[in-house]
Order: sequence, then structure tokens, then C-alpha cells
Amino acid sequence: MTSSTTDPIATGRRVIAAEAAALTALADSIGPEFGAACARILACAGRVIVSGIGKSGHIARKIAATLASTGTPAHFVHPAEASHGDLGMLTAGDIALLISNSGETAELADIIAHCQRFGIPMLGISSGKASTMARACEIALILPPVPEAGAEAIVPTSSTTMTLALGDALALALMQHRAFTADHFRQFHPGGPLGAKLLRVADVMHKGMPLIADSAPMSEAILTISQKGFGVVGVQDGQGDLVGIITDGDLRRHMDGLMGKTAGDVMTRGPRSLAPDALAGTALALMTQAQITCLFVIDPATPKRARGIVHIHDFLRAGVI
Repeated sequence: MTSSTTDPIATGRRVIAAEAAALTALADSIGPEFGAACARILACAGRVIVSGIGKSGHIARKIAATLASTGTPAHFVHPAEASHGDLGMLTAGDIALLISNSGETAELADIIAHCQRFGIPMLGISSGKASTMARACEIALILPPVPEAGAEAIVPTSSTTMTLALGDALALALMQHRAFTADHFRQFHPGGPLGAKLLRVADVMHKGMPLIADSAPMSEAILTISQKGFGVVGVQDGQGDLVGIITDGDLRRHMDGLMGKTAGDVMTRGPRSLAPDALAGTALALMTQAQITCLFVIDPATPKRARGIVHIHDFLRAGVI
């Protein structure tokens, strides 16, 4: 029988519970220093240069990436590389965000000296309130005194989790202050499923729409449906306003005497539509809910005129689905 000390499931639960408790303690510890750090970064005319080594270095890289993708220019500088020429990446106007759990990381010494020499402000994240790094920093964000997860409490676990969460908190607080929107995020994140979901309808819509007049015979409607390849045709009145749509379902419902009718006789009035600046994800949700495959795009400035059409396959090709 597996003992409680060697059972991997029990160990996994203990570790996660310990790290969750550490995050709760971190949330409770957030105070004025956090607000001051945000204000200092917002006042920075340059970039946030994030640095750390070892496990702190891995966390620092992620924090720099999160800052950069949410509207705060940032990049990571490895402290060892900094000592061999990369100190030139820290310039006047920048601000340094140094990460060291102990606050006594020797590899950060050259960065600290460089920042002091050229008047580059330093922020720090550390567990060591009285450490060399914390004392050198203008503002130090001190992690609460919680043990590392695990029986031996020697592996960086709770401390790195708290540091990562604190970096996320900084990035999102700054993002909120900058009024950074999903559209801004898409500019920095055009690839992958997330970038696809942030596409606008205008990015994928077709301007060559299947449209006919409401007085047109159904022979013309069927021909237009076949030629355009959307499986539908929009119906306009005499002023060019979009007043209806003809789908496969409409054809079936009016099969009796179909060819003797006009588009206006067969159409479904008030076709569903959305604005060109709507998110692709919103359009897809509307299609799914209504169980339809096409939507006309209507500019709010001219709410009766169709400006384009989107098909569910457009979202498939764009990677939204």
C-alpha cells in the first residue's frame, strides 16, 4: 500500500493547496507599494527591463512577455549577459524590475551598479525585505513569508508562483489604467486561436454580396444563390435597403409554384446582421445560436444598407473555430 508521504496524488494535492494558500497570503499583502510601483512604471518614458536568474529568471521572462503584450513595453535581460555587454540595453528613461527571492543574487550586482550609476530607477520583487537588492530599489514588493511547497520546502515553488502572480497583477493593473482593449491586444497577438478570436468581422467579410431586388423572379434568385456560393441571397427594396434574405429553407417552404413568385414573396424579412467592428467570436456565437451559416454586415451609420457578408467557413479558415 502506498503511504501518504509517497502517494503522488496526495503529494500533488498538498503542493497545489500550499501554493494556493501562498497566493491568498500574497493577495492579502498587496498594499501601497504595489500602487506606487504601478505609478512609477506608468511614468516611465522607456521600457521595463526585467531581470533575474535561475527560476527567478524564468519567471522574469514571462513577466516581461506579459507586460509587452498588454501595452507596457518590456523585455528581459539576462544578468550574466548583462555583465558581458548587455548592460547597454538599460538606458536612461528605462526602469528596471529585478527579481530575486533572497535579494542577495550576486549576478544582479552589475545591473544594480549600472542603474545606480546612470540614475535608472529600480523596482524589486523579493522575499528579503532587508536584502541588498531590496534596499537598493526605489520600491520593493516583498513576498509574504510562506514556506515553499513540498515536504522538504527547499524547491522554489510557492515563491515562484507568487512572483509570477505578482507580475500578472502588475501587468493587468497597468493594462486597465492604459484602457488597453481587446483590439489593442490583437495588434500584439495576431497569431494562434486567441488572435483569431479577436479578429473583426470586417477582416474576413466579403464585399461581393449576393443581392437581388425584391421584384426579381425566383429564377434570378436561384441563379444568384448558385453563382455566389454562399447558399443565400439578400433581397433589397427599390431604395437599395436590405429587407430580406432567401435561404435553402425558404426555397423548400415555397416549393409549390416557386418559379411563379418574386424574391419578395419568398424572402424572410429582417435578416440577422452585425456591425463590421464586431468580434469574429461574437459573430460565430450568433451563428451558432441562430443555427445559420451567413450574416450580412451592416454599417451602423447606414443601418439599412448591406456592406458585406460573412460565412461560417470564413471563420473556419481564419482559425476562429
